[in-house]
Amino acid sequence: MRTKTNRHLTRSLIAAACALACFSAEAAKIVITSRDAPGVGFNDPTPVSPVGGNPGTTLGQQRLNVYRYVADIWEQNLQSNVDITVSAGWEALTCTSSSAVLGSAGAWNLWHDFPGGKPGTWYPQALANKIAGVNLSGNEPEGPGEYNNVDIKTQFNVNLGNPGCLDGSPFYLGLDGNAGSKVNFVETLLHELGHGLGFAVSTVQTSTGYRYAADGSGFFPTGGLPSVWENFMFDNTKQKSWLQMSNAERKASAINPLQLAWTGGNAVAGATMLKATQQVKTSSPAASGNGAYDLSPSLFGPAVPSSGNLGVLANITAQAGEVGPGCDPFNAANRAAVFGKVPVISRGGCAFAIKVKNAQDAGAVGVLLANNAAGAFTPGGSDSSVTIPSGGVTQAAGDALKAAIKAAVPYGSRLKPGTVAATFGIDSTRISGADSQGRPLLYTPATLAPGSSVSHWDVTATPNLLMEPNISTDLGTVLTPPKDLTLPLLKDIGW
Repeated sequence: MRTKTNRHLTRSLIAAACALACFSAEAAKIVITSRDAPGVGFNDPTPVSPVGGNPGTTLGQQRLNVYRYVADIWEQNLQSNVDITVSAGWEALTCTSSSAVLGSAGAWNLWHDFPGGKPGTWYPQALANKIAGVNLSGNEPEGPGEYNNVDIKTQFNVNLGNPGCLDGSPFYLGLDGNAGSKVNFVETLLHELGHGLGFAVSTVQTSTGYRYAADGSGFFPTGGLPSVWENFMFDNTKQKSWLQMSNAERKASAINPLQLAWTGGNAVAGATMLKATQQVKTSSPAASGNGAYDLSPSLFGPAVPSSGNLGVLANITAQAGEVGPGCDPFNAANRAAVFGKVPVISRGGCAFAIKVKNAQDAGAVGVLLANNAAGAFTPGGSDSSVTIPSGGVTQAAGDALKAAIKAAVPYGSRLKPGTVAATFGIDSTRISGADSQGRPLLYTPATLAPGSSVSHWDVTATPNLLMEPNISTDLGTVLTPPKDLTLPLLKDIGW
C-alpha cells in the first residue's frame, strides 16, 4: 500500500476545483488490469466447462468473467467521474491441506489534503479521486515497479483446492451462488473490492494504537493523521470516538468485544434491517442450568429457527490422541452420551463442520460450539451432508453450560436423571450486531485478529452481512438494506 501527500497536488488544484463545480457525478467505471504471467491466473488455458451462468471455457476466462461480473455490481452502486483501476493477480499464497489464505485486496494509494476532502485525513485513492473529480495520480511519472494509477490491488490464491492447499475446496466460479462445498468467488471478490473502495481503510496499527505518519513513512507513537474511517468509530466503554483516543485507548478498543459502534448516519439508518438477538435458552431441575445465551448460527447445515425445541444438552469426554474435542469419530462412550441429544463441544483442533458431522454420525440432534477464547464467533465452513442445527456460543457460556450439565442431579419420586433442556429463542430487547442505540458494531474480538479486527462488521449481526470477516453461504449481491449495510457505510465516508 503506497501513500501520497498533498505535495503531489500543487499543479492539479485548479483543475480539481473546476471538476467539482463543473461536472455531475457519473456511474463509476472499473478497469481491471492483470499482473499475471502467460499461462497463469487469468491466462490459464486449462479447459473447463461453463458453470453457473459463467460461459468461460478456460479456467483463466472464467476467473476474468467473475471479476467483470463483480466489477459490474460495484459500478451499478457507485458514482465517480474518474475510472477505478484494479490491479489483479493470481499468486501462490500460504496454505495447507486444511486451511488457506484465499486472497486479499486493499487500497493501493492513500491521499490527504486534496480538494473536497476533510483536511488532515487519509482517504483511499478511488474515493479521493471521486471527491476531487480528477485522477490525483494523473501527473505522476511511473517508475520501475510503480503503481501510481492503481486504486485497488488484489491477489488471490492460484492453488486453492489443489493437494496441499485446502484440498478439494477450490473457488467456485459460477455466478449463481450455488457454491456447495467450494469457496464462492463472487462473494469473496465482492467483499475484497469493498475493502479496496474504502471499507475499513484505517491508518491505525491495531496492535499498538499508533497512527500512520503524515508522510506515509510508517506507524509512530508520536501520531499521524487519522483516516476518514476513524471519524465514525465510537467506543461505548470509553464514550469516545477514535479521533479522541490516545494510542493506548485505541489499542484497547480494538479488543473490546461488542463495544465499538459505527456512527455514520446512513449505516445507522440501515441497521433497522438487523433482527433481534438470537439465543439458546436452557432449563433444568438444577437452578444453575437455567439461563439464556447469545447464539451465532453456523454458516453450514439447516437454518436455526427463532423458536422451538433444541434438545437435551450433553458433554463429551476427551479421546486419546484427538487433536481437538469432537475432531475424531466418537468412541462408544461419547456415542452413548450424545445419542438423541445436543453436545456442547469446544472450539479448536479442526473445522467446525467436522465436529458437527462427527456428532451427527453419533446420533446427536444438534450441536453447540463453544469458543476457546473470550468473545462471540460464528462457526464457518461448508458441508452439505450436515443436517442438524448448530451454532456458536461464547467461552463463558460454554463453561456455564458444561457445568450445568455436570451438576444435573436425580430428582422426583422415580429418581429420573436430571437434564438440561435447551430451546431456541430471541431477545427482542437487543438488536443483533448493534449497540443499545441501534448503531451497527464493528468486529473487535478479545484476541486481536490482524487484518480483521475493526475492519469488518461484527459476526453477531443477523442476517449475515457481506463485510463480516467470514463469507456466509446466505449472502447475495445486493449491497443495500434490507439485505446488507455495505453501501450505506461507504456513503458515510464519502461515496
